[in-house]
Amino acid sequence: MILNHEARIEKAAALMEAFEARTPFDRTGGRYLWTDAFAVCNYLSLFKRLGAKAYLDQARALIDAVHRELGTFRDDDRRHGALSGLGEADAANYPTVAGLRIGKALPERGEAEAYDETSEWDRDGQYFHYLTKWMHALDRMAAVSGEVRYSRWAVELAKSAHRAFTYAMPDGSKRMYWKMSTDLRRPLVMSMRQHDALEAYVTYLQLSVTARALGDDAGLGGELEATGAMAETMPLATDDPLGLGGLLFDATRVTQLMAGHDLPLRGLLRAMLEAAREGTERFLHSSALRYPAEARLAFRELGLGIGLHGISLMQVLNDGHWKNGVLAEQLGALQASVPMAEVLELFWLREAHQAAATWREHADINTVMLATSLLPDAFLTIGGPEHA
Repeated sequence: MILNHEARIEKAAALMEAFEARTPFDRTGGRYLWTDAFAVCNYLSLFKRLGAKAYLDQARALIDAVHRELGTFRDDDRRHGALSGLGEADAANYPTVAGLRIGKALPERGEAEAYDETSEWDRDGQYFHYLTKWMHALDRMAAVSGEVRYSRWAVELAKSAHRAFTYAMPDGSKRMYWKMSTDLRRPLVMSMRQHDALEAYVTYLQLSVTARALGDDAGLGGELEATGAMAETMPLATDDPLGLGGLLFDATRVTQLMAGHDLPLRGLLRAMLEAAREGTERFLHSSALRYPAEARLAFRELGLGIGLHGISLMQVLNDGHWKNGVLAEQLGALQASVPMAEVLELFWLREAHQAAATWREHADINTVMLATSLLPDAFLTIGGPEHA
């Protein structure tokens, strides 16, 4: 390892300092749900590593900023106030009951506007896979701080999002919309994202065990049944680096759920690891990593780097709990790809590569996900409470 633990902490802290300087939490504007979810986990990692309460306070401040901004309608929207329609006091107590906006630059597509695939990426609304990342961030905050309100907000978001994004097909099977309007009343992208059901299923399991540890009952039984059935019908294979990173992240969480709570998920884990191994090999043997920085997207590659860091944790858990030969073989095959995480980190730490337009145009998400890859502790681990 070229970057030792101290260097990783130092660089991650510097990256998060730069991120906060660009998007102060007490200023209106600049919030983006995906980026901020990773950022919350980064502050929790720094808090756990350094013991400085200031990092825990930053996580709290960022969560409050996200709820204030992305839990309300945009300034250029004819609608005003909280997405839920609640008054200011109630909205503060139930900040996730109507979901959270993505935080895109452009307003959502109007009901009379034709769909345009290119411009839709820059338009606001709600993405399910962003909401699951925020559920995870809130859940991790609950586990690290021991404050049950964050767990309740995560569960509240899960129920609201599931209800809005999930719909029944004529044969009675369930599907999920990719993107919904800001008020969760109409779909903006009808198709179903490949791993949304899987991410939902794993996240709902995570929220349930954290709530139980904090003395609550998440009450997500129906949602778990629906997303579990959907996940079984969706293909897992991908060679997209961000998708692969997400698949490895979910596999890392599944392994911890098996080890810590004896959940019967071994068949699912094997399928996830096999898909991750095949996809990772295809990506790493492609020409993508030979391109110059100007032709690459850091946050997508760093998503894979973050997922690769979960492989060692999965190996430790398999060795300590099951010594399962099939899992050991799959993890051993994946282990050969783990050094690529540091290769990606070192590439994107270089000032010359951060000068590329592709870095500068996505500076916040790139900065935060590079910090996560350098210090993935709180992002990759689940369970709690950890404050005792």
